[in-house]
Amino acid sequence: MKAIAYKVPQAIALPESLMDIELPEPVAKGRDLLVQVHAVSVNPVDTKVRQSAFPADGEEYKVLGWDACGIVQAVGSQVSLFQPGDRVWYAGSIARPGTNSQLHLVDERIVAHAPKTLDFAAAAALPLTTITAWEMLFDRLGVAPGKAPTDKAILIIGASGGVGSILTQLASRLTALTVIGTA
Repeated sequence: MKAIAYKVPQAIALPESLMDIELPEPVAKGRDLLVQVHAVSVNPVDTKVRQSAFPADGEEYKVLGWDACGIVQAVGSQVSLFQPGDRVWYAGSIARPGTNSQLHLVDERIVAHAPKTLDFAAAAALPLTTITAWEMLFDRLGVAPGKAPTDKAILIIGASGGVGSILTQLASRLTALTVIGTA
């Protein structure tokens, strides 16, 4: 299968910083889904990892990428939530090879059925930024979802950025907070 990877962390200007490579086709085992990747997104974490992380022990290449949207091709023996043919989206795991490949293995427990209202590219653009915004709003800040009247407000610095734009939408649609944003 084709993938985009690197061998050693280095500046993006160097030709070897991202290379087209061929890797063996992965096999789904246990709770893994084998996903035919149709779209991925690029996040700031990709740049940080590419500049500092080496391939895992025993591996020649490091494949980047977390967000993906695609079609399940095969499932491991313990998978219960998905089946081949399902359209899925997810933010993968930093501990595993990334999504910048034709086929990707991902644990079913961090996958969801992709929204029918979004094409592959639009769906792939959302997982990591949405998870970050959700966790910030509801888990870290402890904002209560619901539209019960309140006099509380939230100031979102950088509301036009990736996480900020999703945070703005979540706060305005799912809470009664007055949302103030800067761009």
